[in-house]
Amino acid sequence: MTGQQSMHDGEMPLALHVPMRWGDMDAYGHINNVEVLRILEEARVHAFGPPAGTGLPGIEVARPIFSELDADIQALVVEHRVRYVAPLNYRNIPAVVHIWISAVKGASFTVAYDIFDPVTDTKCVIAETVLAFFHEPSSTLVRLGAEKKAQLEILKGPANFKA
Repeated sequence: MTGQQSMHDGEMPLALHVPMRWGDMDAYGHINNVEVLRILEEARVHAFGPPAGTGLPGIEVARPIFSELDADIQALVVEHRVRYVAPLNYRNIPAVVHIWISAVKGASFTVAYDIFDPVTDTKCVIAETVLAFFHEPSSTLVRLGAEKKAQLEILKGPANFKA
């Protein structure tokens, strides 16, 4: 999915600008692979809001998937999959991250991302993160209700990886 392609339902992926930090750079001038995961995390929080009960109020997000959760429910990372397709070089301007939902299941969903160089528009990283909601007091997974599934389906697009 390039910057101009739309998802199957006509929605565009959410486009976010996530700063790259000087300290994120490795000896080759590329953003370190561990820091790419931080960029993915920042994109998720900027797109879907911080989980309830964390941080202080800020700006409202367009898709409050996390910020509308009850305070005793956490959004847990189940799995990351990352493919580096071109070097993401450090720049003192934010990377462009496109984010959408590529799968919705009974108790989990998959967030897909593309990270682009902000100057050349080169796609540098494709990734997916599987998330599940976890009810901390009972130590159980929370099944996705109809309302949450509807929120996620609006952002549905193609998977970055074949199963």
